[in-house]
Amino acid sequence: MFLGESSSVSVGNGIGDGLGIVMSGVLDGIRVLDFGRFIAGPFAATILGDLGADVIRIERIDGGEDRWTTPVTPDGQGALFLQVGRNKKSVTLNPMKPEGREIMNALVATADVVVANLPPETRRQMGLDYESLKSLKEDIIVSTVTCFGSGGPFSDRVGFDGLAQAMSGAMHMTGPEGQPTRNSTPYVDFCTGSLLAMATLAALRHRDLTGEGQELEGALLKTAMTIANATLIEQDQLQINREASHNQGQTAAPSDTFVTSDGLVLVSVIGNYQFARWAKLVGRPELADDPRFQNDEGRGNHRNEICGVMSDWCAAKTTDEILSALAELKIPGAPVLKPQQTLDHPHVNALGFLERLGYPTAAKDVPISQFPVAMTGSPGVIRHRAPELGEHTNEVLTELGFNSSEIDDLRSDRII
Repeated sequence: MFLGESSSVSVGNGIGDGLGIVMSGVLDGIRVLDFGRFIAGPFAATILGDLGADVIRIERIDGGEDRWTTPVTPDGQGALFLQVGRNKKSVTLNPMKPEGREIMNALVATADVVVANLPPETRRQMGLDYESLKSLKEDIIVSTVTCFGSGGPFSDRVGFDGLAQAMSGAMHMTGPEGQPTRNSTPYVDFCTGSLLAMATLAALRHRDLTGEGQELEGALLKTAMTIANATLIEQDQLQINREASHNQGQTAAPSDTFVTSDGLVLVSVIGNYQFARWAKLVGRPELADDPRFQNDEGRGNHRNEICGVMSDWCAAKTTDEILSALAELKIPGAPVLKPQQTLDHPHVNALGFLERLGYPTAAKDVPISQFPVAMTGSPGVIRHRAPELGEHTNEVLTELGFNSSEIDDLRSDRII
């Protein structure tokens, strides 16, 4: 727990609001050591922390790189860290020095899970490889992330989200034709972290049943190929050699962004029933009987013509008028929003999903995304803001048996 807080927490995910429900996290009693950096590993640990695990983030003495990425506070705390640092303690430690290694090993002996998305050689040098950790605690679960996965010529290479997008075929299929475009949000990282957290929960269950720990390896490229798998299957089976079509869907139409009189909307019409309702809406019911448009594939092959009809229909209407008309007929559509418009949108605010938390050096409360799945019985909740650098070092070392004088000496020697 943090700063003397109880392990019981109020539900705050929208399901139990106002009910005064108090419950313990489903992972109470599980300790996670987070040696992750940037997104995939740290986000896996974040999810475990949301579910009640005691997560200790082990940082460099001057802070990890990811603490300062996209700085948003006067002292340079990064937006990403404020998100994925929630529900964690911060301990600064140099495990490359003998005294630091001893402290790390003592912490491992108290832990259930070690999360480390570091290159394999770096993990070996730090004593974070599975065999070293298993020798300290037989049933330890070691959850790792690499970019390219083990077993191939790229396995020892370092990398980030965008590289996985590039190699999975997704980047080629994104953006205008001939201009492969990386998605600006690191979806591969966050999906990999989510899958690693799921696998870690399965490993904990396996340990409950057998007493055995194990090593897990998530891989950004595997995640990206999982998401792109249908496209890869189609290519393998039919050799279609698709090219990017910007925002237009290729296997249905109309599926594109359309300019309104005051903005942009994204509309996705899939299936014959939706297409027939759409055709009536835009005043072209005969399109539903056109032999070229009898299935999604045919409509996708003639997407320019169909999307042209939708563009003409949208041009003089407001975004709200279009979305209301689509919603009435159960045709999917949404506004294309800038980040500030997302923050201001009435539906986003009604969800209450972005929880505003204070941070000591932030100019105002910070909107942090909550645990992303609503659960009625064992919800994930935010119990604590992201920690300041080394905020819990003294607390954790005292728990390990160090006295204040020893802690001061370790700090003077830059062990902690």
